[in-house]
Amino acid sequence: MSKILVAYFSASGVTQAVAETLSKAASADLYQIKPKVAYTSADLDWTNNKSRSSIEMNDSTFRPPMAENALNIAQYDTIFIGFPVWWYVAPTIINTFIETYDLTNKTIIPFATSGSSGIENCEKNLQKQYPQLHWKKGKLLNGEQKEEILSDWLKQLNL
Repeated sequence: MSKILVAYFSASGVTQAVAETLSKAASADLYQIKPKVAYTSADLDWTNNKSRSSIEMNDSTFRPPMAENALNIAQYDTIFIGFPVWWYVAPTIINTFIETYDLTNKTIIPFATSGSSGIENCEKNLQKQYPQLHWKKGKLLNGEQKEEILSDWLKQLNL
C-alpha cells in the first residue's frame, strides 16, 4: 500500500478544512505549507495592486519562503497538493514547495478551492512548469466536502 501525503497551503482556512477531510478519507498524513511570514487580511486584498499577494502573483519567479522545510518527502508515493486559486493559478508558495522537495517518481494530484475560478488553468500551468513530475488530474473541491464524496474520488484515482 502506498503512503499518501496531503500537503496544503491555506491563507484563510478554507483549503485547510478540505485538506483535513481529504487526509481522513485517504488515511494520509497531513502537512501544512506555511509561509515564513503569515498572510494578513491586507496581504490578501486582491483588489489592492500593492498588497503582498498581488505583488507576489505579478512576479512568476517569486518564491515566498516557507516557515519550515523538514518534511521527509521520501516516504511518500502519492502527494496531494492543495491551495486556493489566486489569479487563476496556484499561489507561488506552491512553487516553493515543489522546488524545495524532490518529487521525482511521486504521483502528484492537485486540488484547489476557489470563489469563482476552476482548477484547469492551475493544472496546466503546474504541468508546464514541472513537466518532469507525474501528474494526475486534480479536482476543485469547493464547499463543505464530505468524507464519503472524497472517498469516491480516491477510488476513481485508484488510490
